[in-house]
Amino acid sequence: MSNYLIVNAKELVTVSGFAGKCGEEMQDVGVISNGALYLADGKIMDVGTTEEVQNWLLDQGITSECYLLVDAGNKVVMPGFIDSHTHFVFGGYRDDEYVLRLQGVKYSELMEEGGIRRTVSSTRKASFEELYDSGYKRLQQMLMMGITTVEGKSGYGLDLETELKQLDVMEKLNQTHPIHIVRTYMGAHELAPEFAGSPDQYIDFLIKEGLPSVRGKAKFCDIFTEVGVFDHKQTRRLLHKAVEMGFQLKMHADEMVPYGGAELAAELKTVSVDHLLNISDNGIQKLKESGTVATLLPNTAFSLREKYAPARRMIDAGLPVALASDMNPGSCYSQSIPLIIALATIEMKMTIEETITALTLNGAAALDLADVTGSLDTGKDADVIILDAPSYKHLAYHFAMNLVESVFIKGNLEYTRKIGP
Repeated sequence: MSNYLIVNAKELVTVSGFAGKCGEEMQDVGVISNGALYLADGKIMDVGTTEEVQNWLLDQGITSECYLLVDAGNKVVMPGFIDSHTHFVFGGYRDDEYVLRLQGVKYSELMEEGGIRRTVSSTRKASFEELYDSGYKRLQQMLMMGITTVEGKSGYGLDLETELKQLDVMEKLNQTHPIHIVRTYMGAHELAPEFAGSPDQYIDFLIKEGLPSVRGKAKFCDIFTEVGVFDHKQTRRLLHKAVEMGFQLKMHADEMVPYGGAELAAELKTVSVDHLLNISDNGIQKLKESGTVATLLPNTAFSLREKYAPARRMIDAGLPVALASDMNPGSCYSQSIPLIIALATIEMKMTIEETITALTLNGAAALDLADVTGSLDTGKDADVIILDAPSYKHLAYHFAMNLVESVFIKGNLEYTRKIGP
């Protein structure tokens, strides 16, 4: 592990904070002109102007032999992006379904003969090695876009063997790839084919066998609370048991139709509740009271040609809003951070400052990690990216383009590319 002194940043975007930002706070991204960072032992040791950090090094007796110097002149230095909602480990593809959707077939129609169940079949058949290799490649693409932490869900097995296989693949990837992976158990992604027509019995199975089997292998338990999938009573049963067993909670909710999912998430005090295209005003108020992070997934709405979640209403109401990709083989086969930024700023009426906060500190909050990553604060993990741009505003202005030049994860330079002559 090397130590690094990053100096002369045109803009050092700190997004300073140790908890998710709400409402107007999301506008404050803490820009320091001519900024600098000192990274050592995997942590951020000092933050400030270049002069301030250099003076701190002198006071500490740290000489140039102790670090590698990185000149970020005319560039932006900021926290790494955090993708707090993905399904990136799976078998098979559904490109034919995607083409049918482009021709006007509804996603709900495709679910009757394909959809999640089709990916379940492919993932059950895939070997550990196949899932590992494809997962690694997807992580490499994430790394090049500046993602330093990613959440990954199971949910394409719906049986014990495959759910464990997905989680074990993510564990190995976490050990062998630099991106930090947070694992989520989502046995309640869909009704398993073996339990067709018996959702209550499937919830019984998840409580009696699923949760005990994955205990210690996942931080979160997630469920798809939606008409035709799992109802409020089933959600309560599973998530109450998950809490008893030490899991933290997430929910997919209010995606297809208004279903009171946000209100239920607030009641259950989930760490985040995700999708929310059809959230009610009451749901927004309940989430504000609970402190649950609202995680919005614009790439999915774009892919499905659906309306976007009402980000403006949520932020103006004082919610902590995060953004994530929902990378999956069906409704959103993309982990593009540049596309998220473009959709958030153009279609969802978010400011670029709110968007940055949603993809960094609030993404960390959606994973209960805001105290260790998501901002450039002393003591946090040294998860840092450098953009080849003179201002963070270029993330929106140079829209849908990848501006990431270098990526540091826990103080290690894990990716860099030469841009320009």
